[in-house]
Amino acid sequence: MAKRGGFPGGGMPGNMANLMKQAQRMQRQMEENQKELETKEFTAKSGGGAVEVTVTGKKEVTKVKLSQEVVDPEDVEMLEDLVTAAVNEALRLADEANTEMMGKMTGGLGLGGGMPF
Repeated sequence: MAKRGGFPGGGMPGNMANLMKQAQRMQRQMEENQKELETKEFTAKSGGGAVEVTVTGKKEVTKVKLSQEVVDPEDVEMLEDLVTAAVNEALRLADEANTEMMGKMTGGLGLGGGMPF
């Protein structure tokens, strides 16, 4: 008696097997790229370079550099604003690099507006 349903030979059809291999390869590549991104540093400045902040791809602040002229005990609020602006810009740069990396990885898959089938 013949089997009903399933795939002939009990395995996946060729296209499905190829798709699974491609997905696994892409996942490995994404993991490698993510690890590489986490080791990169992104630096941003504010106040015309008076405040400089460096973050990693893991979004951890690793360095804050302040020019002496921006350290005014009478105007701590300005310094706080400059540090905040530099941190936010450095984080934006890290996000932008992550988005660019993901775009390169998924660019040919047609994942933007729906399923490609």
